[in-house]
Amino acid sequence: MREVLDELLRWWRAGQPVAMATVTGTWRSAPRPAGATMLVGPDGTAVGSVSGGCVEADVYELCQQVQVSGEPRTARYGVSDDDAFAVGLTCGGIIDVFVERVDRDRFPELPEVAAAITAERPAAAVTCIEGPAGRLGRHLMVTADGCLGTLGSARIDAAVADDARGMLALGSTGPLHYGVDGQRRGSGLTVLVSAFAPRPRMIVFGAIDFAAAVARVGVFLNYRVTVCDARPTFATPRRFPDASEVVVDWPHRYLAAEAEAGRTDERTVVCVLTHDPKFDVPVLRVALDLPLAYVGAMGSRRTHDERMTRLREAGVPESALARLASPIGLNLGARTPEETAVSIAAEIIANRWGGNGGPLSSATGRIHRDPAAPTRVNRRPPGT
Repeated sequence: MREVLDELLRWWRAGQPVAMATVTGTWRSAPRPAGATMLVGPDGTAVGSVSGGCVEADVYELCQQVQVSGEPRTARYGVSDDDAFAVGLTCGGIIDVFVERVDRDRFPELPEVAAAITAERPAAAVTCIEGPAGRLGRHLMVTADGCLGTLGSARIDAAVADDARGMLALGSTGPLHYGVDGQRRGSGLTVLVSAFAPRPRMIVFGAIDFAAAVARVGVFLNYRVTVCDARPTFATPRRFPDASEVVVDWPHRYLAAEAEAGRTDERTVVCVLTHDPKFDVPVLRVALDLPLAYVGAMGSRRTHDERMTRLREAGVPESALARLASPIGLNLGARTPEETAVSIAAEIIANRWGGNGGPLSSATGRIHRDPAAPTRVNRRPPGT
């Protein structure tokens, strides 16, 4: 919902009904994850995507029907001999899609959900996608402080809210199954929990031209980007218009303070682009001692070797040094700041999902791997 929120809220405020299709379950090589959303507006405009194009035409027709009738519908799309090249997913995946009409009467909690998402406060939007008549399509908004709306009974709301907060803590979106009155060991009631956690952070140290490009691609990947440098002449919002914030501070001092305040977590990525020992070594000592998703440092092979020597002399253990992506980025043959930013983004993505950075055309087997145990990609030469 996040990617279509502005349009959805605009139509809601105008009192115009909108059909909303949401992916509720995926199997094998599904093109979009659970929670992916497509809208069909009152003027027939389509916004968003549930499949990257494979079944959008059929979903569009279903949305138009639901927009008129107001009755929620569920559809499953996969591959069979009959429908693979009609409305099936030719990629080999299977998706379930729930289509509902959204208006002021059916989703009165939408402004509160939107406000929480915009303010980057943790919130989960829960929708009943299978259940008895009268409950299908009901919504419940869950936050750390309480709930808004109802799925039909206090018992259901309490059970779902408890589980939804657990999913919210993990940033996980997907279906949950219950008995018709909220029994955890039952069936007949299914809800979709759409978790909206605050965006993960990307902290870029070094106010250089490469940092501006990395900030742009970081925003594109939905990170909240901070650029930090100790030199006020270079660390200015004008030079980094894409960053959420530009901070003038010593890198190691800033990162330590952010960690102490609880503003970093296991989703945070750190890119050290200063390639200056007086900045690099102190901030990397701090970064490699934190549970971060990714720590990368720019520099030539010579700079890398000297940096590793200094880090060892500073007492950083080998287990921590093994987490350092240095020289930063995948070997794409990049030359410009923009190309280098793409190579850094590619390494961050590969590190997150367990990719190896090689071309898909030379690989075999499934494209999308189980992300439960990601493997760190091979390091590449500098300037990549």
